[in-house]
Amino acid sequence: MTANPIPKGKIFSLSLAHMFNDWYMNFLQTLLPFIVALGTGIGRAALLISAFTATASILQPVLGYFVDRKNQRWLVHAGTVWMAVLLSLVGTTHNYHLLLLLSTLSGLGTAAFHPQAAAMISSVSGSRKGLCQSIFVAGGNVGWALTPLMVIPVVKNYGLSATPVFAVPGILVALLLWFTAPETSAAPTRKSSAPLLTILRASWLELTKIVLIVACRSLTYFGLISFLPLYLQMRNVSIVASSHLLFIMLFSGAIGGVLGGYLSDQMGRKSVIAGSLILSTPCFHLFLQGSGFTMYLYLILAGAFLLASFSVTIVLAQEIISENAATASGLTLGFGIGIGGLGVGLVGILIEHMGLAYGIGLLLWLPLAAGLFALTLTKKNVVAALEPTGKEMQI
Repeated sequence: MTANPIPKGKIFSLSLAHMFNDWYMNFLQTLLPFIVALGTGIGRAALLISAFTATASILQPVLGYFVDRKNQRWLVHAGTVWMAVLLSLVGTTHNYHLLLLLSTLSGLGTAAFHPQAAAMISSVSGSRKGLCQSIFVAGGNVGWALTPLMVIPVVKNYGLSATPVFAVPGILVALLLWFTAPETSAAPTRKSSAPLLTILRASWLELTKIVLIVACRSLTYFGLISFLPLYLQMRNVSIVASSHLLFIMLFSGAIGGVLGGYLSDQMGRKSVIAGSLILSTPCFHLFLQGSGFTMYLYLILAGAFLLASFSVTIVLAQEIISENAATASGLTLGFGIGIGGLGVGLVGILIEHMGLAYGIGLLLWLPLAAGLFALTLTKKNVVAALEPTGKEMQI
């Protein structure tokens, strides 16, 4: 079968918007060393990240359900500007409870953006869903990588009071989305499809597996972004140098995500998810033990392997509940990632009692566990089983 041409303009526009949107999702993690330096404990500072991800994770599947019922194009630009403005105010107050409130409310922005945007990508991707979704996800991962490079020099030189200037990129990208977001409805045309609750009941086991895999991967991801700079500082690496290492890890993850999405279209979803996660754990350990060129090489490989399955898990969930792409995106981009983000607060409390080395070591074993668990994913398309003409899905 010949693949349909990829609508490059629409994919690029949404991926660029995703880059700026996810730039803000790494904002609190990047500010963590500065917030801790002001006297806030690591555990309390990490709870700000958990508060942000809690709001985002809980609401994404709910918003995804409404997107599946009726296209909500406005969510992508409204959510972006909402998150940008609220997060830019974080540096203007030293009141912890106000910081917690700003972190919690700003999570509504990413909850609004991601299900609608991911469903838009799905609706214009044709038969190249793995590749197109990986390009979209790579845009977000590049945004994560750029945050420390852009935020740390400004805050280091001008202090936390300079954070309001960071509202500007969000406002600009919201204007971009106003004019360029696809008009195509994210909700698919349904022909006597089963009700959503029936589909979820039939597919709960496989969806639960995917959510748990995503949660383990995202806890490692969020945890390393939050605590690795503090750990490296303990080993006499400057905060600027650690920001460069984070950039290398996250940018490599963006490249790995594109390769993983491409390979999943060729080799199947299961092999890419399991293989990449299993390989990331030894690479991270070798990075921490290495020096010179080999240290950078292992970090590049570790970042690429960790995020190679990012888009693949989204596509797999969308294939399992194929008529509810935004709900599937909400479960993986929101709920699954959110569970991992919530764990950052718990890891922060653990670090206060057990030390940074113990917390980092725990985080690095999670991808291996998730990869081994991914081997239990089955090939059965549960949704297709509800329809007499359904075909088995290859994962």
